[in-house]
Parts: sequence; C-alpha cells; structure tokens
Amino acid sequence: MNNSATAGKPLTGRAVLIMLVAFFGVVIGVNLVMMLLAIDTLPGTDVDSAYRASLAYEREIQAAHEQDTLHWRVEAHIERGAADSANIRIAVRDSKGAPLTGLDFSGRLERPTDKRADRAIVLTEIETGIYKGRAEGILAGQWNLVLEGDTGGKRVFRSRNRVMLAD
Repeated sequence: MNNSATAGKPLTGRAVLIMLVAFFGVVIGVNLVMMLLAIDTLPGTDVDSAYRASLAYEREIQAAHEQDTLHWRVEAHIERGAADSANIRIAVRDSKGAPLTGLDFSGRLERPTDKRADRAIVLTEIETGIYKGRAEGILAGQWNLVLEGDTGGKRVFRSRNRVMLAD
C-alpha cells in the first residue's frame, strides 16, 4: 500500500548541500554584522602610543613625588545641575591650611567606558583658594574627575578620582 499523498521528496545530496551552505551563510553573516557593530562602537585606546607613554612614566613618577612634598589639601565637590550639566567647586590649601591663590586649575570628567563622552572643565578662581567650573553633557553614572593645577606653566598638582553622579 503506497500512499503517494503522504510520501515526501527524497533527501538528495543537492538538498543537503543547500542546507549546509544556507546554515553556514547565516552564521557567517551574523558574525560579520556583530563584528562591524563592535568595531563601530569601539571607543579607542587609552593612549595613542604605548612607547611614548612609557617614556613619560618616569616624569610622572617624579612629578608625583614633588606633589607629595607640598602636602596640599584639595577638596572637590561635584554635583549634577539642570540639563545634564555638572558644577564643580574645589578648595585648595597648603600644608598649613592657608588658601592657595593664583593657580591655573583645569579639570576633566572622563567616562571610564567611553572616551568620546569626556568633557573638559574650565575652573576659575572665584575667591582666594576657591575654584569653580561647569561642564555640559554630563549624564548620571560613574566618571573619573581629573584635576590639574599649574603655576608658571609647570604642573604642580594632579589628581584622578572616581566619582558617581546621580540623577
């Protein structure tokens, strides 16, 4: 009893080949799409040249030792403002607690996961030893606050601290 209505087509070598090519074509296509998306969203490297960064390392160590001998106290307060902005206020005191004036302070808010979101902060001295600045485009989350103080064109202070900014 042969029922031709229920019998399917026989599985041929050609059909198996088409199924294998289709399967691996889908796998390779998905891998290519994921690879392109990963490359497009890659924020980049932390430094452009590891060699130049290694040459500057010894100078950074020396600058850190010089900074430690000053015994300065730098207190920073940062808070998010309206329209995705951040306000920063720093107080700078010497080893005896006297406010330091006449320094050129600058700052940066760096996103640990995406360098494209980094924002520079211009800090101006609003009173003796008190510096204030504002940055735009600051979303809630973790940031690195980098502060640098210069006098006479020479950097005399640098700090890098992780901060959490809430909504």
